[in-house]
Amino acid sequence: MYILRSSRADDGAALVDLWRRSVDATHTFLRTEDRQAIDDEVAAFLPQAPMTVAVGQNDRPYGFMLIDGSHMEALFIDPDVRGTGIGRQLLQHGLSLHKHLTTDVNEQNAQAVGFYLRMGFIETGRSPCDSQGRPYPLIHLRYDG
Repeated sequence: MYILRSSRADDGAALVDLWRRSVDATHTFLRTEDRQAIDDEVAAFLPQAPMTVAVGQNDRPYGFMLIDGSHMEALFIDPDVRGTGIGRQLLQHGLSLHKHLTTDVNEQNAQAVGFYLRMGFIETGRSPCDSQGRPYPLIHLRYDG
């Protein structure tokens, strides 16, 4: 079990590193130039974003979740601990705060799609592009408790 806490200013570099390693392990469909552009955006935004961080006994981040309103904008897990329940723990925490949670997931990220469907999310729609207009289809999901 991991300890969940709010992100702090000194988490920034570790969270960006975690995001990079997670994306490299799960988003192999990204074109190199798109991966770099997204990295630049995330590196500028993520360190200041308020989120829930899952840490181990050493206070090292192993996962994080960002919720804006009742929309989960991000859920990323350190690839070294995927499959240990950390994603489920973070998501269940988010659902305890928001009975009706929505999220979007890249269609090409089959592991993530399967995870959300197993967790009880239902598909509500699709978009042919991501939120920046890049050619990465999204599946829109909703959890209604």
